[in-house]
Amino acid sequence: MRSQSKLLINVYLLITCCYNCLGQNERFQANPAITDSIYSESLKEYRSFYIQYPDRFDATNNNKYPVAFVLDGEFLMPTVHNFQGYYSGGFTPEMILIGVSNLKNRTRDLTTSQITESYGMPYNRENGKANNFANFISKELIPYIENKYPVTNFRTLIGHSYGGLFTVYTLLNHPELFANYVAIDPSLDWDNQKLINDAKEILASNSFEGKSLFMSLNGQLHWQDPNITIDNVMEDDTGSTLFARSNITFRKLVEQNHSNGLKIHWKFYPMDLHGTIQFPSVRDGLISIFEWFQMENTYKINSFETSNDELTKIIRYRAKKLQEHFGYVVPPYPEDLLNMSGYMSMDMGNTERAKMYFEFGMEFYPKSANAYDSMSEFYERNKDKENALKFAQMAYNLDQSDYYAKKMERLKND
Repeated sequence: MRSQSKLLINVYLLITCCYNCLGQNERFQANPAITDSIYSESLKEYRSFYIQYPDRFDATNNNKYPVAFVLDGEFLMPTVHNFQGYYSGGFTPEMILIGVSNLKNRTRDLTTSQITESYGMPYNRENGKANNFANFISKELIPYIENKYPVTNFRTLIGHSYGGLFTVYTLLNHPELFANYVAIDPSLDWDNQKLINDAKEILASNSFEGKSLFMSLNGQLHWQDPNITIDNVMEDDTGSTLFARSNITFRKLVEQNHSNGLKIHWKFYPMDLHGTIQFPSVRDGLISIFEWFQMENTYKINSFETSNDELTKIIRYRAKKLQEHFGYVVPPYPEDLLNMSGYMSMDMGNTERAKMYFEFGMEFYPKSANAYDSMSEFYERNKDKENALKFAQMAYNLDQSDYYAKKMERLKND
């Protein structure tokens, strides 16, 4: 079915834009987040969480999506969702977001070892139950989400501060749970860097192949001394720089153990504080861990000189690459992009290229009536009524709408 967009010769330039430009008008018509909860035997309490579908989510197409679990969901998930509204499709895959509530018992659940004193002061809050919270996520929340919502097993974990501490803890102790870990300004100073000390053996003796970690550090390196900079902070040994030094120490530890396969991207934000670093970290973190997802060879796709054989190789390469990363078959491009490329090629008289794109549309979206209808229109334009009717019938078999019924009737009587 033809796109309603006006097709001019220079619309090939659209392919250089991120995929979600095709749905820009829908960006601000987002599906509202919904609330759900389960009773946790691990936590002995009900735990709420929030589900945010991609902006262009359509329940009728039966698609499944990668999923990102966002700690402190009430506060951090809107930031992740806003980022996805602009960048998903081209820089990151469309994902379902699960915002886990940590309003109650946050310190208890997200801290990784038990303390009674912090920076020389008594510490009376319940703490150190991260392992229990990890059991809740792995044995209760993830199975519940996968059973009820259209998600795949390709998962990302995002956390800030204590949530970042828990994110690093989960990477070290439960690396199988997530493919990607985004630790925003993590509180690795907790319990005099105990998690860092534990990490030395873990990183040296285990494989983290296929895992990605993004870490960030805010610009307030010393609580009181503005002369402490990223260049000299490691020379200070006071408690005022322990937070920053812990972050840098862990980064260096990961880099020293690069043979374990863990990919790390670390970024310092000199203009941000602990309370403002979330927004830029979400953007840079998700772009970095999904660098492999971004479209390649756009200059060749845009060139009229690129042969159909080479375009086919590019499309096949991308399909294979995405399958290798996700662990399951993923269409290399959105259906709308393949469909639009087919119509653009047809309008420019490149019949073989148009057919190629429509064939890819049917191959990668075999349950889409629209894909078969586009091929039907291709044959109709080329005066092949027999095949035009054949593919119209295939579209109707998937969607018994009046549009396809009337089209078949017209093709039969012409």
